[in-house]
Amino acid sequence: MKIAEIFSSLQGEGLASGYPTTFVRLAGCNLSCSYCDTPAGRQGGDVMDVEEVAGRVLAEKPLRVCITGGEPLLQKDGVIELSRQLIRAGKRVSIETNGTIPFHDIPGDVQICMDVKCPSSGESSDITLLSTLKPTDSVKFVVSTDEDLRFTEKIIQANPTKAEIFISPMYGTSYRHVADYILSRNLPARMQLQLHKFIGLP
Repeated sequence: MKIAEIFSSLQGEGLASGYPTTFVRLAGCNLSCSYCDTPAGRQGGDVMDVEEVAGRVLAEKPLRVCITGGEPLLQKDGVIELSRQLIRAGKRVSIETNGTIPFHDIPGDVQICMDVKCPSSGESSDITLLSTLKPTDSVKFVVSTDEDLRFTEKIIQANPTKAEIFISPMYGTSYRHVADYILSRNLPARMQLQLHKFIGLP
């Protein structure tokens, strides 16, 4: 596996926001989002086998593990095996993905967080994957413009999903404006700020 970094912090977003979490950031991505805040995840990374990665993770204290990137599903075989090993060891595993690669073959105990790319990112996700998300999964829209908000509303209305929906304003944008839009449109979503950025954690 190509690994950019392994570290522990508080989860800053999604269903496990606020919980101590070990992050496995895989290197390599098939997108180049305009607002990417993890450029290290797009570089070459260090090559490690699954057992070595699992050992590093199991040496960390947090119960929760988030496999992220880059785009982790570019290394799907390794991610599946790593997830299985960590679950057997008692960890709770989630995967953050940009929604361009199908995830139906990921172990059912793994929580998927699909980050739907909005127009301001300059990229796009496979919206048909929303219908494959489980009730224990989540979907996130990172928004920074009115166009992003209108896009998010359109996608939510036209693509039913069983997953929890989050709308996350890009750090530094008008949070109140986003809140007002969600309220005015009565969107079936939770607004969520990126906790880790507000408290200065990685």
